[in-house]
Amino acid sequence: MNAPLAIAPLSRAGRFTVLIVAFLGWLGAGVHMAITQQTGRAASIDLLGRTGEIDSERFATFSKDKSLAPADKEQLQAWEVLVGRWFAWNQCSFLFGAAAGGLLFGWLGDRIGRAKGMCLSILTYSTFSATVYFAQSPEQFVTLWFLACLGVGGMWPNGVALVSEAWSNLSRPVTAGVIGTSANIGIFLLATLARSVPITPDDWRWVMLVGAAPFALGVFALIAVPESPRWLAARGMRPESSTTPISTGAVFRPPLVWITLIGIVLATTPVLGGWGTANWMTPWSEKAGSPELRADVLQTRALTGIVGSLLGGWIASRLGRRATYFLVSLSSLLIAQYVFWTLHPTDSSFLVWVAMLGFVSGIYFGWLPLCLPELFPTRVRSTGAGVSFNFGRIFTAVTLFASGVLMGYFEGDYARIGRITGMFFVLGMVAIWFAPDTSKKQIAD
Repeated sequence: MNAPLAIAPLSRAGRFTVLIVAFLGWLGAGVHMAITQQTGRAASIDLLGRTGEIDSERFATFSKDKSLAPADKEQLQAWEVLVGRWFAWNQCSFLFGAAAGGLLFGWLGDRIGRAKGMCLSILTYSTFSATVYFAQSPEQFVTLWFLACLGVGGMWPNGVALVSEAWSNLSRPVTAGVIGTSANIGIFLLATLARSVPITPDDWRWVMLVGAAPFALGVFALIAVPESPRWLAARGMRPESSTTPISTGAVFRPPLVWITLIGIVLATTPVLGGWGTANWMTPWSEKAGSPELRADVLQTRALTGIVGSLLGGWIASRLGRRATYFLVSLSSLLIAQYVFWTLHPTDSSFLVWVAMLGFVSGIYFGWLPLCLPELFPTRVRSTGAGVSFNFGRIFTAVTLFASGVLMGYFEGDYARIGRITGMFFVLGMVAIWFAPDTSKKQIAD
């Protein structure tokens, strides 16, 4: 193994190149998150109609008729259950894909470099998004979307690790907030576009071409993004040197295993709680109102989430890591339960409460880019952050998969499901007190 080398820090231009590409790459991942929610129901209706599992025209007619005959109402409910089940499975394809991508590309980031891992992630989610345009069945949609979301999962650990290591400790609360906002900006932009061009069962494929647009960013990143100096120094190598494999299993062995388990729970809570609330608010709103209302819900939540994410790192620096995380979890729990128990999407105050939930839960995503990298040493930082952030997607996917199976039991009632899945914020309220307090900790080598 080469002797450790003193690697010069990145130039100002290099640091800003890293930040801008990581920001845009995670913004593109946010677009894919929004695509998953915005197209999941519409694509399911279209593709189930193409395979003959539902009658799309009758489904559309029955959905608008408030005075159906008992037999027609029973048929509509059966179709709603089937559509809801595939909607849930579409979400699962995203979550399982992102979880697997976090493990795969996080490992690659520690082995071949953060910059290359990030670039490959962007190219993966862009390329496979384009292939979904041609899906002709629900099964094809789920499979291709899983492959696209491998890249979404890989973007976060590599982008966050690269930015954390490229910028000084004094700058990290600000850069964490900037990275935290980018996904919500992507969600907001896609929701705004969907508000102008409604995503319907007859017209949803164009969204997949929007998801493919960051391909050019991935190509640019391969050429222009510099590697993390900390990663190079920790590997004891120059940029042109060969690499030494890093085992993903290292984060599951002493002395890191406890830190990894804590990181998984802390990252799982906002993912599981967020998907357990926003995931059901969007189809609930569409069913109760229209595709425009669905877009309004996602747009509203993303807009206030941008503000929360931007402030998340700063709030964590002021209040402390533990206090911030606990208060955010408690507030998210209370708001989610209030919405699902007392409101309806057509209520005048519904979007106000959606906005509040977006702001509070958005703080998580300024907290995570700041705090998760602090838990792991440089040699496994990308792997540790990737495992922590994306492992929760597996639990979320299992929950959504179970919800899809149980749609018949819930009789297509999204609010009832949301009351249960919205309880997951309790996990974070408990787990944060078992986590090490990194409020005064610097990024470790």
